[in-house]
Amino acid sequence: MNSPAPYRDPALPVAERVADLIGRMTLPEKVGQMLQLSGMEGVEHLVRDLHVGSILHTPPERVVEANALAAETRLGIPLLVAEDCIHGHSFWKGATIYPTQLGMAASWDPALIERVARATAVETAATGIHWTFSPVLCITRDLRWGRVSETFGEDPFLIGEFASAMVRGYQGEGLTDPTAILATAKHFAGYSETQGGRDASEADLSRRKMRSWFLPPFERVAREGCRTFMLGYQSIDGVPITINDWLLNEVLRGEWGYTGTLVTDWDNVGRMVWEQLICADHTEAAAKAVRAGNDVVMTTPQFYEGALRAVAEGTLAETDIDAAVRRILTLKFELGLFEDPRHPDPERQAAVIGSAAHAELNLEITRRSLVLLRNDGTLPLDGGLTADADGRAVAADGAAPRTVAVIGPNADDPHTQLGDWAGASGQTDWLMPDGHPREMTQTVLDGFRAVAPENWTVTHARGADILTVGRDPEGAFFPDGQPRPDVVLPAEPDEALIAEAVAAAEAADHVVAVVGDRIELVGESRSTATLELVGGQVALLDALAATGKPLVVVLLSSKPLVLPPSALNAAAVVYAANPGMRGGRALAEMLLGLVEPSGRLPVSFARHVGQQPTYYNQLRGQHGTRYADLTQSPAFAFGEGLSYTTVEYRDLEVLTPVLEAEDTVRARVTLTNTGDRPALETVQLYVSDTVTSVTWAAKELKGYRQLRLAPGESTTVALELPAADCTLVDAAGNRVVEPGAFELLVGPSSRDEALLRAGFTIKG
Repeated sequence: MNSPAPYRDPALPVAERVADLIGRMTLPEKVGQMLQLSGMEGVEHLVRDLHVGSILHTPPERVVEANALAAETRLGIPLLVAEDCIHGHSFWKGATIYPTQLGMAASWDPALIERVARATAVETAATGIHWTFSPVLCITRDLRWGRVSETFGEDPFLIGEFASAMVRGYQGEGLTDPTAILATAKHFAGYSETQGGRDASEADLSRRKMRSWFLPPFERVAREGCRTFMLGYQSIDGVPITINDWLLNEVLRGEWGYTGTLVTDWDNVGRMVWEQLICADHTEAAAKAVRAGNDVVMTTPQFYEGALRAVAEGTLAETDIDAAVRRILTLKFELGLFEDPRHPDPERQAAVIGSAAHAELNLEITRRSLVLLRNDGTLPLDGGLTADADGRAVAADGAAPRTVAVIGPNADDPHTQLGDWAGASGQTDWLMPDGHPREMTQTVLDGFRAVAPENWTVTHARGADILTVGRDPEGAFFPDGQPRPDVVLPAEPDEALIAEAVAAAEAADHVVAVVGDRIELVGESRSTATLELVGGQVALLDALAATGKPLVVVLLSSKPLVLPPSALNAAAVVYAANPGMRGGRALAEMLLGLVEPSGRLPVSFARHVGQQPTYYNQLRGQHGTRYADLTQSPAFAFGEGLSYTTVEYRDLEVLTPVLEAEDTVRARVTLTNTGDRPALETVQLYVSDTVTSVTWAAKELKGYRQLRLAPGESTTVALELPAADCTLVDAAGNRVVEPGAFELLVGPSSRDEALLRAGFTIKG
C-alpha cells in the first residue's frame, strides 16, 4: 500500500506539510487558492475550473456541494468558507442577532463583548463557516459616514479593548477548537477618515496621524494573534491600501512582524482598474496586488487570468504567489481542515443556533447597551416597578392602571432594530429576503406588551413615515456589475398620521416616541448628507411635545443623529444603537425601572451637521471654541450616560506626583451614590499632556473602571496607569513619553466640567 503524501500526515509539522503541498501544486492551482469568490450563483465552476481556495456569501446547500467538489479535486485541498458574521451569524435564519458594534461598545464591558463573540463563533462554526469578517477597528470621525454602526465609536483605546475581546471570543482557545473561527481586523487602515463623510473616499492622512490614532488598535490585535486582516477600499496619499507598501510591508509585516493572512475587501483589485483607474487592466492589478503582499483576493474573478498572464509576461514572480499560498495553506492546516473540513452539522445547529442561553446573553448585553441621555425625573415610568417571576412588571397594590402610547416609525420596525448586516439589510437578499423570523425580534411595542403590568394598556400609532426609495439616476448597476442601492426619498409629514399619534398621546399617561433612521440610510455606499431626522419625524415630535404630556424620546438608530429642540427638551432621551433581537424588551424594562440604565456613549452627538467631526479628543490650537453662528459643543459627549440615581465624585488625589517613565501613576477618588437606586458606574480616566513638542489631543482616555454602588454607598476607588501609556507621536513619527507635567482627569464622561483634575510629573 502506498503511504500518504507528507501533506496528508497530521503528525508532521505544519511548515513541512505546507512545503510538500506547494511543491505538488501547479501555477493555476496556486492562483486559485488566492481567490475568494461568492457562491451565490453556483460553485461548480469556482472549484473545478478556477481552483478557488475560499468562498463567501454561499447558500447552505451550496456550502455542502462546494466541500464535496473540493474533496474530489486532484489534491483535495479543503475550502475556507467565509461570511460577514458581524454582530451574530448575520444571514442564517434563526441565528442570534446582537446589538451592532456601536451598541455593544456602549456597555464599556470587554468581557461581555468577548462572550458575544464566543457565542457567535459557536453558532457560526456549526454551519460550516470558518471565517468571519469581524471586528471593525475603524474610528468614527464623520457621523455622516454610512458605516458608523459597524465601529466601536470614536476612541482608539476603547476600540483596542473591544476589538481584542472580540478576537479572543471568535478564535477561542485556538484554531484547533472546532468552535473557533478566524477573526478579521478591518478595515486596515484609516478607512473611516472620509472626505465629507463619503464612503471609501481618499483618506487624507499623514503617516504621523496614522500612527497617532488609526494604527494602535490594529497593532494591538496583530500582536495578540488576530489571524487575518482585511484591507480598506480607500487610498492614502494617492496609493490604494491594496498596494500600499508602506502600510502593508514596512509597518504591518515589518515593524509589527505580522505573519497572518491579508484579504482584500470586495473587488479591491478590480477597483484599481474600473474605479480608481490606476491600473490599465487586471494583469497589472494582479501583479501589483500580489507583490504588495495580498493573500486572499475577494470577489475579483478576473484576478485568476490576470495573475497567470502576469507570470507569463514576467511582471510577477511565481515565488511571490508561493508566499501568499503558504500563508493560506497554513491557516487551513492549523484549523485542521485536512483532517476535519468542519462541514455543516445539522444536529449541532439545532442545539446552538438561536439557543435560549444565547438569547439570554443577547438580553444582557442589550440592557447594558442602552444609554440614558436626559431625564427630568419622568423615568422610570410610574416611579419604577418591580418584576414578577416571569419578568413582567407588577404595579403596587391599589395603583391605578396606566396607558402607555408607544409612537413612532421605529416603534414596531424589526429591521431597523437589527440594523445593518442582518437578515433584510440587503447584502444577501437571495438568502433571506424577508429577514429573520419575525417572532425572534422584540420591537419596542412588543417589549411593552410583554413587560408592562397586566392591567396597563399599551397603544400604538406610527405617527410618521421616514422614507421611500427610488432608482439611482446613474443606473441600476455599478461598472463592476454590483447593484446600486436605491436612493432615499424623504417622506413628507402626514397630517393624518400625526393626528392619530397626538390623539393616542393625549389619551395616555405615558408617551414613548421611537424615532431614528432606517436600513436604507445605513451601510456601505450609504453615507448621508444630513444627520437630521428624516421624513415626518420632526413634525411628529413637535406635535407630541405640544400636547404637554411628558415625552420620552427613544432614538433607535445606526448612529448619533441631530435632534430637534422638541427631542432635546423632552422629559427623557434614550439612545439605542440598533439593539438587536431583544432590544424592545430591554428598552421596556429600562423605561419601567425593572433594570437600571448603565450604558455610556462610545461616540459623541452633534448639535448640527456642520460641526463634523465631533469627536472629543481633537487637537489643541483652533481659534476660538465655537462657530460664529453656532456652538461646537456636542449635544451629548463621549462617555456620557445617566443612571436612575446620582453619583458624586470628590477628593481626587495622585499618590505618585513625580515618577519615572517606567513607573505607574497611582491615584484614588471617592464616589458616593447620593440617590435611592443602585448604580453601575463607569469611572473614566483621561490624561492631558500639558505642554507637548507637537500638537496633541487636549485629553485622551487611558483607562476606566466599572463598579456597582448601592444606594447611599460611598467607596474610594484605586486607579493605576502605567506612565509608559502617557505617550504621543513626535514629529519624526515615533511614539514616545515626553518628560514634563501631566494632568490626570477623572469623572463620569469626557466633558471638562464633569472631570476632576490632579497633576503629576514624569521625569526625563
